Amino acid sequence: MRLLVLGGTRFLGRALTTIALERGHDVTLFNRGLTNPDLFEGAEQLSGDRDGDLSALEGRTWDAVVDTCGYVPRVVRASAELLAPSVDHYTFVSSGSVYGDDMAPGLDESAPVETMEDETSEDVPAHYGALKALCEREVEPAMRGRALHVRAGLIVGPHDPTGRFTYWVHRIARGGDVLAPEPADQPVQLVDVRDLGSWMLDMVEERVGGVFNATGPAEPLTMRELLETIAATVGPGAVFTWVKERFLLDRKVEPWSDLPLWLATTENPGFAGFLAVNVNRALGEGLRFRPLEDTVRDTLALAEPVEDAGLTSERERELLDAWLS
Repeated sequence: MRLLVLGGTRFLGRALTTIALERGHDVTLFNRGLTNPDLFEGAEQLSGDRDGDLSALEGRTWDAVVDTCGYVPRVVRASAELLAPSVDHYTFVSSGSVYGDDMAPGLDESAPVETMEDETSEDVPAHYGALKALCEREVEPAMRGRALHVRAGLIVGPHDPTGRFTYWVHRIARGGDVLAPEPADQPVQLVDVRDLGSWMLDMVEERVGGVFNATGPAEPLTMRELLETIAATVGPGAVFTWVKERFLLDRKVEPWSDLPLWLATTENPGFAGFLAVNVNRALGEGLRFRPLEDTVRDTLALAEPVEDAGLTSERERELLDAWLS
């Protein structure tokens, strides 16, 4: 298969490109050449800019395209329209954030997506979910019946640049007293980047279209189970102190950023579904997951800590001392 990847050298694109080359596909990467430009000797590299310079894609044909880096509807529309006559299948990497902040647990692909009053805004940090939903909408007219929309959840694993999962892996691996946020039974969902990339490529090879929530695991996972699995895998010296949600919020600890994956769902019930979406449709199409322990080990080995993700050691110690006193 001749596969075009828009992006392809950072995280999900990197994993997907690696798998595609291992499967013997003919891969072309289109990007600005700024991130890991020499990563794939076995792939053709086309240089350009999605926002204004798509000339390198003109006059070429591929069997399929995977769009890993579309955030602005106008930009996605330009790529989809240009490539519509040149490819048979278009995969757009969307996000579970399309459902907005107020998500009911167990929602499926039929749930309404987030909207925005001013659809001309391109403020991605402020309107990430709504813009991703609009990007999906822009692909459809050009690729009707030939588009796959992957509403990815939290992607983790090797080369993760975000720190959202890596914080816990590296922190627990250091051992000692670890602050763990209650409620311990809060649901957690995540998917190894290699499992997501492999499944996406399966879908591309079979030319499957439609909308899919794509995260894991197959069975429910709680915060306690996640942290204890990490400890059993890489952090036998870690000792968890579970701290009440209200205590943390009163001390201005920010859910998700100060303590990644923590949603403070007791105080913020509207967040209860954010890490509890229905993935039965993707499971029915073959999405499978490696053991969490493998993801943990490989994350420790191949994903560096991110400085601005999670609590600093000093802040964690301060909170633990206050709680224990």
